[in-house]
Formats: sequence, C-alpha cells, structure tokens
Amino acid sequence: MTNTSEPREDMPHLSRRVLDVIASHTLYDRSRLTPDSTLEGDLGIDSVMREEILASVKERLNLPSDLPSDLSTIQEVLDAAADAAQGAPDAAVDPAPAPGAPPDRPGSLHEAVVDTILRHTHYRRHQLDLDADFESELGLDSVTLASVVEEVSASFRLPDTATSAVTTRTMRELVAALDACRTGAPASPAPAGTRQETAGDGRDDRSMKDFREKRDPDLFAKARDFGAHLRERRKEQLYWYGMPAHSRSGSRTVIFDELAGRKREFLMFASNNYLGLATHPRVVDAICDATRAYGATHTGSRIIGGTHHLHKELERRLAAFKQRPACIVYPGGYSANLGAISALAKHYDAVVIDKLNHMSIADGCKLSGAVRRIYQHNDMADLERVLERCAEEAAGKLIVTDGVFSMHGDICDLPGILALARKYGARILLDDAHATGVLGSRGAGTAEHFGLKGQVDLELGTMSKALAGMGGFVVGEEDVVEYLRFYSNSYVFAANIPAGVAAGLIASLDVIESEPERIERLWLNIHTLRAGLLDAGFDLENSESAILPIVIGDERRALEMGRAVRARGLFCQTVVFPGVPLGDARLRISVTSEHTQEDLAEAVGIFTEAGRETGVLPPAA
Repeated sequence: MTNTSEPREDMPHLSRRVLDVIASHTLYDRSRLTPDSTLEGDLGIDSVMREEILASVKERLNLPSDLPSDLSTIQEVLDAAADAAQGAPDAAVDPAPAPGAPPDRPGSLHEAVVDTILRHTHYRRHQLDLDADFESELGLDSVTLASVVEEVSASFRLPDTATSAVTTRTMRELVAALDACRTGAPASPAPAGTRQETAGDGRDDRSMKDFREKRDPDLFAKARDFGAHLRERRKEQLYWYGMPAHSRSGSRTVIFDELAGRKREFLMFASNNYLGLATHPRVVDAICDATRAYGATHTGSRIIGGTHHLHKELERRLAAFKQRPACIVYPGGYSANLGAISALAKHYDAVVIDKLNHMSIADGCKLSGAVRRIYQHNDMADLERVLERCAEEAAGKLIVTDGVFSMHGDICDLPGILALARKYGARILLDDAHATGVLGSRGAGTAEHFGLKGQVDLELGTMSKALAGMGGFVVGEEDVVEYLRFYSNSYVFAANIPAGVAAGLIASLDVIESEPERIERLWLNIHTLRAGLLDAGFDLENSESAILPIVIGDERRALEMGRAVRARGLFCQTVVFPGVPLGDARLRISVTSEHTQEDLAEAVGIFTEAGRETGVLPPAA
C-alpha cells in the first residue's frame, strides 16, 4: 500500500473524488466519511454495495486495474486507489467544476444545500450545477425538494414561517431564497394550499409535509407530534383513512366508522375493483378450491422452493393476455417497480420519468442509483429536451411512465414517448396498474388502447385492482424477464403470492376474456358519471379513465368536502400531500362496472350538495 505519511501532491484531489463516489452510493454526508471508518461496521456498506463503489472509483479515476475486493476501511480504499493510479497520470486530476458550481466554503448555505442534495440523491458534487433545473436536469421531485429545504432550514435555524413558502426551480434560486429567510427578507409567496403553522383562527392547519424532517435525538418525537395532529384531524372528522370494511367490495359497502363507533353502509367510489371481479363466484371459488388443495402459502421465495405450478400458469396467462413473450410475477405492484427498475438501471444510466408518476416508480429510481430526470407531465417537447441533455452523460436510458396516472386519471402520450425513445435509443417501462382491465378493447391496457401492442419494451401491472387479487407483474422479451428473475431483489429475496391467489387471478383472466360486456358497462358508467360531474361544474382535469378527480387545490377545503360527502353516505378518497403536491388536493373517484345508473345519479347529487356546502361550487341559483 502507499505510504500515507508522505502524501503525494495529487492525493487530496484523488481523496475528494473517492469520497464523492462513496457519498453518492451511501447518501452519507462527506463529514461522516473519515479515513478509519470501516465499510461494514461504521458505514453499513455490504459486499454488493462495496463492489459497486469500487467499480465506480475505477471508472471515475480512470484506473487501469480493478481494486481489491477485500478492502475494509476508507483509508484502504484511498490507498488502493492511489496505488492503482500509479502509471495513470490523469487518474488523480480533479475535473473542472461544473459551470456555476457553488464555492466550497465551510459553513456556507451553498455548501449546506449541495451536501443535503447529495444525501438525498446519488449525484457527485461536480454534477450539481447551480442553474440546473431541479426536475428536468436533477430529477428532484417536490417531496425531495421539501425535505432538502427543511433539512437546511433546521441546520441554520431558519424560521419555519419563512421557509415553508420557499418554492424554487434551481439551486441558485434556492440558496438566494434561504439567504433571504436568514436575513429577514420576505420569502417567495406561498403557493395555494400551503400553510405556515396555524390558521388565523388558531386552528391546526398543518399538512403531512410538516412532520417529515423533524430532528430530535428521540426518533419517535416526530411520531408524537404527528399523533397529536392526527387526533385533531380525527376530532374534526377530516381524516378517515384506513376505516375497515365489514362487507364485500361492491357498489355499496358496509364500513365501520371508527369516529362514530358504528357500522354504516356507504355508496362506494373508493374501490379499484373496476370490473367487479373481487366478488365474482368463479374467482372466489377458484381461490377457495386452490387454498384447500395447496394450503395457505408456499413458505419460500420463488428461487428457493417457493414456485408453484399455478405461478407458472399465471405467468403464461398474463403474457398471453398482454400479447408478450414472457412474464414475471412479483409479490406486489410496488415491488415490481422497485425490482424491475433497480435491476435494469445502474448509477451510470439515466431513468427519465413523468412528473406525476406513482411513488413506486420514484422509489425504484432511487434504489437503482441511476441518474434521475423528470419531464413535465405528458410534455413531449420537455421529454425530448431531457433526453437530449442526458444523451452524453448516461450509458443507457429508461423512460418510465404510468399508463393511467393514478391521481389524475389521464393517459400517457404513449405514441409520443415511443417515437422519442426510438430517436434517442431509450427503453420504455410502462406501468399499467390502472389501465389493465380498463383500457383497450380487451382490457389489455395502454398499448392496446393506442394500437401499439408489442412495441413497448416492458409492461408492468398490479393485480390488486381490476384483476381482483394480489401481486404485480412485468411482461416483455424472454431474456429480459429471465434477467429480472435473478437480479430483482424484490423477487429473489421475497415470498410470492399464495397458490390460492394465483388461482383466483387465472379465473379473473378467464372472466375478462369470456365476459367482455363488463368492460363495456364500465365505460358506460365512466361516461355517465363524468358528464354529470362536469355539468355540475366540477374540474375533472383531463381524465380519460375510471379515475375521476374532483380538483379543489386547497388542502383544508378538500378535507372538508370529503367530510361533507361522507356525511351524505358516499365514500371516496380525499387525496392530500404526499399523494399530490401541496396546493393540488382533490377527491379521487373510482368508477366500477358494478355501479348502477341510480348509483351514479345519487353520486352526482351528493357531490353537488357537498360542493355547494363547502364552497367548491357556487351556491345554487
């Protein structure tokens, strides 16, 4: 090893670059990375991550040989990198800083913002341009940006009443806004729906955003604060999340009202049972028969003793239904996105995602360590700009989009995405969670809806919605699917769905194929309810699916409208942060084939009355 008592002149530059690599993989602040830190005991770096770090160090420093795999401390990594750099003169030369890069001043707001973003992403320091757009160039979503603002604000003890109003698009703007808060200058105006601490009448009007980043030696302090907030919300009957059902999932459902302490029957518009298969006799019987025959579960992962012949049959049927060569079934739709994205994309690749994608996609991107880029919702010009910008810095590119956007109900511009993917050599992963069973003449999803079957690289779905079961799946080329079986951690290291559930899903596919009138009835109901709500004056955005959003904006008013709707005997979802950004709160209505025309007419009346009561709609003339 190199004698560290006589450091070479270029050693500080090499050390900084090595530490940047370790920080980007672990999300630790560089101050945490001391030379005597052990990779396992101090930093929690397992053998898989260690190999990724060593490979990244070799790539970043342009080293001529691999680093030893048995290194146990940061100092040993530094020494090994210095040894390998011998004979590679450019290895330890520090790259020129990116244009507008922040100065490295200890204790500065610049440094705090950069370090905090590094902790929340997998970027290297030289990649953080002060004028880079947070979404399209750095891939920071609104939730991550809020965490960055709160963390820096806590470090500098900035007033919450000022920093809660900070909304910026670049790091330069963020540093300036935080500096203004520090010097007492007014912050940018808060967007609609945000709140400082309490409303003018002393009422607690905080949102779930306010409890994410509380720093305290007691990890549970944030939970106690949120608990007090939750109790206040429940006292006002504004939070009804998680109320238990006591009947089958139909157009009307009995729910135990935990606030009133009694069971109530509700007109149900919060169910993703789009085709009514959750109660279909063939589906229920198949689950019961298979469970009696094969038991409650299979007690193992698919790789190690947990594969049942019904898993194989379900994968065959899903591939045929989606008209693709092969299929892999995961324990859930969330784990399908985590597993597929993190298996395919690595830190040297780029994942390009729509701004309104589901959180499971965002988390899959974070887990992969890939460079993340966000394009404005369904904006093909912005997607092209993003693809152009990352063309030179990424080895591979994966575009990931929802087919139907779960909180908005509109459909992705798949033809536009496909054209750009071909132009820029990118692959596509299409999440059809809310499109499977709904879009297309056969219910096969977004690609069928646009007449593009077989042209999308990978189609992903969940089986807990229209298919009335549990689990997730990905269909695509056989080689890619087999790769996912061995490299998706959420598949390899997790037990999969029970045989009985698999049997029920196979029966659901049978029903979809033999009873196409269910899809026809669903769409009749969608058109009927949508027309009624539009006539009443509600904003439904650009919904084109079984999800109808009533857009309200202000979080408090949305919660109050949800309460007014439930008081009239209708149950639907009230969506606030983090389901949607602050200022974009809404009621989310799910239509099913089981709703009758009478149900739909009653629903329009209830929503209209509740809208007028809460000021979402103007008073009746």
